[in-house]
Amino acid sequence: MSIMSGTGLLDTSVDTGRTESATQRVYAQLRKQIIIGDIAPGEKLKVESLKKTLDSGASPIREALSLLTSDQLVERFDQRGFRAAPASVAHFNEILALRCQLDVIALDKSIAIGNNAWEERVVLANHRLNQVKPSNSDEYESRHKDFHMSLLDACESPILIRFCDQLYDLNIRYRYLAGKSLHYKKRDIAIEHQHIVDAVVARDADSASKQLRNHYVRTGEFLSGIFDSSPIGIASDDHQ
Repeated sequence: MSIMSGTGLLDTSVDTGRTESATQRVYAQLRKQIIIGDIAPGEKLKVESLKKTLDSGASPIREALSLLTSDQLVERFDQRGFRAAPASVAHFNEILALRCQLDVIALDKSIAIGNNAWEERVVLANHRLNQVKPSNSDEYESRHKDFHMSLLDACESPILIRFCDQLYDLNIRYRYLAGKSLHYKKRDIAIEHQHIVDAVVARDADSASKQLRNHYVRTGEFLSGIFDSSPIGIASDDHQ
């Protein structure tokens, strides 16, 4: 049996043999392909086809797809069929609204009770993020998530952190879509992050919450602009 933790796939299986390792490998590959858009929203995921592209057996693929269903990155249909979760403006807006609420709650609590060590973690996470160019997508994405989660991790609420962590992952696909906008490149993301950090260091919860919420909303506005001009990456009903 495998479940999802706040930081990724958590193995609770007694048997750690080859099938488990194969499942984890397939899970990681499919998850990345869905998030970065190599697998389009709504695209059918046929086990026989995936066996060839992933060089894996059917069982690890089905197990990985079931895990991705729990992550809400894959949907079941027609009983045994799977497809990449569709993407839509409505779905993104729901994720955005929840992040603006739950992340702000976690940030407020962290500012209220976080110690100096937490504050230093936030500053360091932002510094490490600034050392990597966005073009280095894998490393940048890892450090970007580390930064955002560091803002919240002093809230002393593991359940809240898990929700925020999952919402972050669900949002990544949409942020990749937003990154394709020509206007998106005009944003100075580093400055936006620094404004959040400055408010955290000043222990100004109102300003920090406002800066974080605005940071999320700006991405939403750019994404909406993409959908208004061309629904890039959004599967139509004919493809679902």
